[in-house]
Amino acid sequence: MSLAADAREAVRARPFVHAGLCAGVLNYAAAATWLIDDPKLDLPDEPEAVATALRRFEADLPEHDRVPTSASVSMRSGVSVANSGDDSDGDVLSIAGIGLERGGSATAIVADGDLDANALAYVLRRLAIDGIEVEAAGIAEGTCLVLVGRREGVSALRTIEDAIEAVPSVVGS
Repeated sequence: MSLAADAREAVRARPFVHAGLCAGVLNYAAAATWLIDDPKLDLPDEPEAVATALRRFEADLPEHDRVPTSASVSMRSGVSVANSGDDSDGDVLSIAGIGLERGGSATAIVADGDLDANALAYVLRRLAIDGIEVEAAGIAEGTCLVLVGRREGVSALRTIEDAIEAVPSVVGS
């Protein structure tokens, strides 16, 4: 493979570097050095050449846009995960036999609307950045569910509402 192809493959395998390129905020020299130092990659020890490959790759990427999303977000306190095996009436929500039932120490944040897996991934990343531990998460048919500890419920709700308003688009390679 060529250096350009190797650099593109390395960027695709590290989504945060890809996002930085798409947003136009990446320090090419620092990224090249970081990628070269990664023992899992087989990039030559030529920071300037790798930085040039990153610049060229960025030129081929579409601009980083935010996807307009519309969702209502609600919070349900006092729930727990239950492996009910069915969709029993006691469940608050249930997917594939794993349900959330009333009577627990967790808080479920539910967002309904124009959401997809990209939105969930962005929400989870934002929660991680804010130091909010996620106990469970999922998405189906435009509904996103995130389960957090009771004490983190309000913070998680605010973070999720903010994240949903700023979901970046998934861009091509």
